[in-house]
Amino acid sequence: MTAAPPAPPHVPRSALADAVLERLTATYAAAADPERAAAMRAYMKDVAPFLGIPTPDRRALSRTVLAGTPRPDESDCAAIALRCWRLPEREYHYFAADYLRRHAARCSSAFLPVARHLVTTVPWWDTVDALAAHLVGALVAAEPALTADMDDWIADADLWVVRTALLHQLRYKERTDAVRLFAHCLLQSGHPDFFVRKAIGWALREYAKTDPAAVRDFLARERGRFARLTVREALKNIGP
Repeated sequence: MTAAPPAPPHVPRSALADAVLERLTATYAAAADPERAAAMRAYMKDVAPFLGIPTPDRRALSRTVLAGTPRPDESDCAAIALRCWRLPEREYHYFAADYLRRHAARCSSAFLPVARHLVTTVPWWDTVDALAAHLVGALVAAEPALTADMDDWIADADLWVVRTALLHQLRYKERTDAVRLFAHCLLQSGHPDFFVRKAIGWALREYAKTDPAAVRDFLARERGRFARLTVREALKNIGP
């Protein structure tokens, strides 16, 4: 019997979120481009509707939205992200992911359920990868006890949770727990989904920038367990 999905996190009260969302929705809506929105939605495989705001323009608008706002606390971060995720257009999700990246250090281990909700709600690589590398990775780095949660996530039935566990160390460089990285890669080496196989290769390729010998030796031992896509991705920068 399949377990019921966890209930959505509670959205905290936040005067900062009230102000930011009011500015954000007005500013983004005024910049909408329906023709470009249709093309962006098609490119992202119809995962969500778009307003049609290119990334450089969107980030410039975001700076206007946030001008003069105070630093958030953890409740503010949760309220802003969860309320943005309730809006249908993808640019609001991008705003939230950027905001959390900027303020990840203000969030504690208690924020992990919010991160999981964002990863699993309207999931696609465009938001999941940013959340994995810049939010979940930051939370785990700050609270090493959360590695136990990553060990649970890597075995999850949701492919986006698995991808997040694989990618959470993407920016760790010399701080990478290579034993855990390799163990996670092996655990999901036979995963049928493209996005998991690709993530394994990407995680290994990124670590190879820090320790190419370790990745080369790992693949020399275990290459037969991985899809060709994974191996090709992992060896892009270091060769066979």
